[in-house]
Amino acid sequence: MRKVESIIKCGDCADVLLDYPDSFFDLIVTSPPYADCRTKTYGGTRPDDYVEWFLPRSAQFLRVLKPSGTFILNIKEKVVDGERHTYVIELIMALRKQGWLWTEEFIWHKRNCHPGKWPNRFRDAWERCLQFNKSKKFQMFQESVMVPMGKWAETRLKHLGKHDVVRFDSQVGSGFGKNIANWIGRDKAYPSNVLHLPTETDNRNHSATFPRALPEWFIKLFTKEGNWVLDPFVGCGTTCEVAQKLGRNSVGIDIISHYIELAQEKINPVEMMLFEKQVRYGKHIKNEIIRFIEPNIQQFHIRRLENLLALQLKKILSRNNPYLFKAKNQNTAHDLVKTILDAHLIQQVIPADGENATADFGRWTG
Repeated sequence: MRKVESIIKCGDCADVLLDYPDSFFDLIVTSPPYADCRTKTYGGTRPDDYVEWFLPRSAQFLRVLKPSGTFILNIKEKVVDGERHTYVIELIMALRKQGWLWTEEFIWHKRNCHPGKWPNRFRDAWERCLQFNKSKKFQMFQESVMVPMGKWAETRLKHLGKHDVVRFDSQVGSGFGKNIANWIGRDKAYPSNVLHLPTETDNRNHSATFPRALPEWFIKLFTKEGNWVLDPFVGCGTTCEVAQKLGRNSVGIDIISHYIELAQEKINPVEMMLFEKQVRYGKHIKNEIIRFIEPNIQQFHIRRLENLLALQLKKILSRNNPYLFKAKNQNTAHDLVKTILDAHLIQQVIPADGENATADFGRWTG
């Protein structure tokens, strides 16, 4: 049996990583605090100072990453005085001078981005996911992120023309060509470098979280089970949570102790069975599972109930909750409060006992 390790550490990653040897991690995937953002939590770094702040940390990333490893940096420029600042471009150039290879740039298209209106630009609907490597030869498992072909193939491949059964070169002289007949019998295709992923509405008590699907995609693409993943700005632990579920070891680092506590709550000890056939364990192992689960579920519901009792009705009503339409035409005050609470739980995707949580109206409505 092999234990999947998930380690959460509090501190500045530039200092914490000094305890790790060279060439230790297979993948670094992270979203650092953006320039001038999260000033109440991370203090904020001015755009003009961002590169200078980041380079000592990326020097450690370069040291602890394996030659076959990959560094994924989720980042986005901000607008300063009406124009996009160049600190991300400057950072890319500085990282290349530091020894990194800028291999690829993925685009995270946020399908449900926040609405907004500005006089000289549109709302932000994408962010960069920059890929850096130490070597041109790095491990990559492209088949693990293949996508379904789609229904178009069912009709398109049934009616092949004369240009579909042979290689047909582009008529603009680009040198590219295609042979549609090669797609026959395939049910999956390789994806592009644009990831169409929605943001997650349950921000899990963190000021800026990326969706679980984002680190999951890169972990599948650049690692295999048993590899080590690092998130040096782990926040509430999303990367480590996903890595654990995928059977990867992980280290998460953050300077905010509250976020460290949130991250640790997500990480549970996991043991992987290696090279063992499936066997029937009988009642003994079932009793062990029950003894492990019962106290944890009890603590889970106690924490959720405490959170629900601390909610204020005016705060819930101030949010744009698409489920609040269910609160119309209620006969009693009890029905109204319970329906609004149910709407809040649906949006937050938090399982809880609504009846018990609404028992104390005085504390809940505030």
